Amino acid sequence: MKILLTALNSKFIHSNLAVRYLKAYTRELPYNCVIREFTINDRREKILEEIIDEKPDIVAFSCYIWNIEYIKSLALLIKLVNPSIKILYGGPEVSYDSCNILKNMTGEYIIMGEGENTYYEFVEFQIKYFNKGKENIDSQFFLDLKEIKGLCFKWQGKMFLNEERELMDMNKIAFPYEEQDNLKNKIVYYEASRGCPFSCKYCLSSTIHKVRFLDIERVKREIKFLIDKNIALIKFVDRTFNCNPKFTLELWKFIIECDTQTTFHFEISADILTGEEIALLKESPKGRIQFEIGVQTTNENVLNNINRYVKFKDIKDKVKKIKANNNIKQHLDLIAGLPGEDFKSFKKSFNKVYSLQPEEIQMGFLKLLKGSPMREEAKKWKMVYSPYAPYEILRTNHITYDEITVLKKIEHMVDKYYNSGKFANIIKYFIFKFKQPFDFYYSLAMFFHDKGYFNRSISSVDYYKVFLEFQEEYFNESSMELKEIIKYDYLKFNKKKWLPDFLVREKSKGEEDYIKEKIQKENIKLSKKYHIEKFFIDVEKLLKSSVLEKKEGYVIFDIMENKEIYLFHNI
Repeated sequence: MKILLTALNSKFIHSNLAVRYLKAYTRELPYNCVIREFTINDRREKILEEIIDEKPDIVAFSCYIWNIEYIKSLALLIKLVNPSIKILYGGPEVSYDSCNILKNMTGEYIIMGEGENTYYEFVEFQIKYFNKGKENIDSQFFLDLKEIKGLCFKWQGKMFLNEERELMDMNKIAFPYEEQDNLKNKIVYYEASRGCPFSCKYCLSSTIHKVRFLDIERVKREIKFLIDKNIALIKFVDRTFNCNPKFTLELWKFIIECDTQTTFHFEISADILTGEEIALLKESPKGRIQFEIGVQTTNENVLNNINRYVKFKDIKDKVKKIKANNNIKQHLDLIAGLPGEDFKSFKKSFNKVYSLQPEEIQMGFLKLLKGSPMREEAKKWKMVYSPYAPYEILRTNHITYDEITVLKKIEHMVDKYYNSGKFANIIKYFIFKFKQPFDFYYSLAMFFHDKGYFNRSISSVDYYKVFLEFQEEYFNESSMELKEIIKYDYLKFNKKKWLPDFLVREKSKGEEDYIKEKIQKENIKLSKKYHIEKFFIDVEKLLKSSVLEKKEGYVIFDIMENKEIYLFHNI
């Protein structure tokens, strides 16, 4: 018997943890288990062909809000090609109201919630009847199927929901990765705990309060295994990684002391970070650890509406302490459309978060997930949301659809310009011209909208050129200084030998030869690959003090070492 565990990831660099768990947990059972991973950007016909070529008896899909519609269509095509293939679904998107979901989908089975034990018993059951030659469609087959806890299934045109399965001992799950796994250029996901101590109404984790941890020594061994495979990024999927200070301290200490270039990503609650944890984090090599921190809103009334009892001043204090060390990337989340929050309130939240200057700010939009307490309160807040996955908010009694579409445009600006880090000095130049950061991103988004840039693809160079147009049309001015700032940001992240025609390159051969002589005489250490560029502003002063001063000088971009040297002013 062959089961094809199938994952449709959102991007090629992602890997699916769930299907690996299932295969590892049943590796002792006598069946052929194969994992295939695709992306939602792959052609449906090509995926279908590859699934059918595997000649599986059962195809199992890992279902989430971002791939469920694709999976529905793919399952239908599989059945059209080969009706004898059975379809099994699992994952958060099918774990609530499973009977109604299965009733309206092609396929026979759904595993609800935590899947390892249910899948193990399901495989045992299938092996038992498969080895008899074919399914015995009789009462015993049905009775055996009914005994599998955590399973929903179709039987003779009717839906059956088996008894709920209890949560498992975390230490009984199998390590999901193997020596032969090809994880090159992949984000590798790891789970040290399950559950969440908090009760945020928009989150499915709020329905499972018990937090379970793996044995810390086991975690260290498994992390070492992944480090030895030279993984670039290991992303912990724990909902609130730092909810157990003792566990957190020991693992962070282990990770900090490892000799590795691997980056570790944790989703944490910043307000509960302890002084001891912050002191330890100060010792972390730069780039070793990065944090995702859920702020959601700084409006305390709105936080109370979603059962999130956190004060922004506590988050602010911890985020600033971490930032002061300049060694840990921080990604802060906001959610638009929360109950009780209007456009003005969201604007205040954005400005407060922006003032912390985290490396990234994510503007998310409320999703009313199946089974979440927030969906049950939709009528109370007059929430209108899409009936299609990912069930995103359309409007509430506090924020209109038009306001949400404006926020989506602003979100695009923040992600492209702020989060990329490639326009930092250009942004600083403009931010000071506006009363608040939100006003800048709003104005830029409206400029993009009016120009039609959201409706067509613009080049990477045009994303820089836009600022010249923005300055001329919004402020009715142009300046050499802005062009020089754009030139610096452009050269820092793009090829150095070519400049777009809207930027000025003025450098004589004699000047460049003189600078090269200076480099040799003053024994300035550079790699073999570097680039010299002339500027008409003091770039060093701009970067260090945010002071814009006209002054001729040079920047040497050391390409291999990824550093700059500022010198030779007033040559």
